[in-house]
Amino acid sequence: MKALHSILIFLGLLSLILIGLSGPLYQLEWLTLGGAFTLLRWAVYLAIGAGILNIIALFVRRPKGARAGLSVLAIIAAFIAFYLPYTQYQTATSVPPIHDISTDTVNPPEFVAIAPLRANAPNPVEYAGEETAKQQKEAYPDITTYVSSKSPDELYQQALTVAKNMGWEIIDTSDEQHRIEATATTTWFGFKDDVVIRIQAQNDETLLDIRSKSRVGRSDVGKNAERIRSFLSQL
Repeated sequence: MKALHSILIFLGLLSLILIGLSGPLYQLEWLTLGGAFTLLRWAVYLAIGAGILNIIALFVRRPKGARAGLSVLAIIAAFIAFYLPYTQYQTATSVPPIHDISTDTVNPPEFVAIAPLRANAPNPVEYAGEETAKQQKEAYPDITTYVSSKSPDELYQQALTVAKNMGWEIIDTSDEQHRIEATATTTWFGFKDDVVIRIQAQNDETLLDIRSKSRVGRSDVGKNAERIRSFLSQL
């Protein structure tokens, strides 16, 4: 029975390890995206089974000392392995399946320097279209053009500073056109989302529009909207 209990503890810990490895293995190109998601899914199944069985073993066997501590650790690991993907799934089902977000959906900022970098990306560089704009407005009505009383030059420098502070890789800047292009890379899977910022004067005000678009995936799980909100908040 002790051997069986040891296996259950190992499986609980293994589920969390597999969850953690799914992203890095994809980044290293040892797994395809589909393969990484399959590993993620089976790790969740393993977490559910190992977590339940470890809870039963903890109350039935009533282990003591180090084995009791390992049992609790395995249960915690299994819970985390289940909870992290579950929260992502919950988020994914609560947002529209889109991956191109812009403060200006009528005339969205265009990618220039980044366009060649997206040549082989599953999601094309062009704006996704009216249906995406409609879904965005319904889900993220707060994402609109940023209006400032500062001069275009001042706002441009401020926007560039914020972009750098957010850890984005600055791909191109234009002092004359007041345009910034950058790439944001997610930590876990290393997904690359491209950002373009356009600043222009209108009457006595300065308008800033920002667009964030994922290179892969039908849904961005709300990440692009979150990124734009964070940028505008810091701005």
